[in-house]
Amino acid sequence: MRGWLNDTKSYIRPVAIGEVMRASGVGKIISSTHSNYKVGDTVMGGFGVQKYSLLGPKDIKVAGVTKIDITKGTPEQWLNTLGMPGMTAYFGFKEVGLPKAGETIVVSAAAGAVGQTVGQLAKIYGLKVVGIAGGADKCEWVVDSLGFDSCIDYKNSSVSIKESLKQHCPNGIDIYFDNVGGDILDAVLGRINRHARIVICGAISQYNTTSAIHGPKNYLSLLVNRARMEGMVVFDYADKYHHAVDEIGRYLKSGKMKSKEHIETGIENFPEAMNILFTGKNFGKLILKV
Repeated sequence: MRGWLNDTKSYIRPVAIGEVMRASGVGKIISSTHSNYKVGDTVMGGFGVQKYSLLGPKDIKVAGVTKIDITKGTPEQWLNTLGMPGMTAYFGFKEVGLPKAGETIVVSAAAGAVGQTVGQLAKIYGLKVVGIAGGADKCEWVVDSLGFDSCIDYKNSSVSIKESLKQHCPNGIDIYFDNVGGDILDAVLGRINRHARIVICGAISQYNTTSAIHGPKNYLSLLVNRARMEGMVVFDYADKYHHAVDEIGRYLKSGKMKSKEHIETGIENFPEAMNILFTGKNFGKLILKV
């Protein structure tokens, strides 16, 4: 969302002043003249931050409206592990990260919506998983509840990220799933193995900067280690979403995966709720119940 407010070239046009803020949502149909959608159907799509959304045939396609199966997960899970964060995690990990059993993956923002799913998938696929999160409670949760092998608390100033990575990744790093950018990305680049894959998913440390973007200083490590750094946008995999939903849905049902959401209530609280993302106070996928 934060990136969509910038009037710069991106993978999607920015939200204009006066427009409804772009957002994915889950809701129930209360009135319909469309043959494919009946009153009472639960649907997901780009409805925006609003209580009601009136859509014509063209709008339905643009918003990507689809009926969802609530037997596979709760509405909250459809906005998290079964929704865009889950799809981002799944395809970023599998299609860009190209994981192999026995490798070491580091996941930043490990307790967030995308990070929690990446780490759990990586464990299922047989990787060693090291998370990075802000706060002892988040680190404890990803290890004790999600099964990460270890987690680095970047807010603990007693030990540097560089030293922590050396301790937790003694054999180097094969995959880094980056959600934060900045100094943490630099520290990870200093520990990567030959042919490592760096998945650039987000850079939340840079979204609100008022100065020049802090780019990687250690980028020559990519050259030395014949490594690859690649950005990913989840919309590129839209035609494969159903495969990811089926697989993740099975893991949720069997208990192999968990889904944690942080829910705020009241559309009037949207600005304050959105800002929680940049303070690190959210624990899991941040959802606004309007």
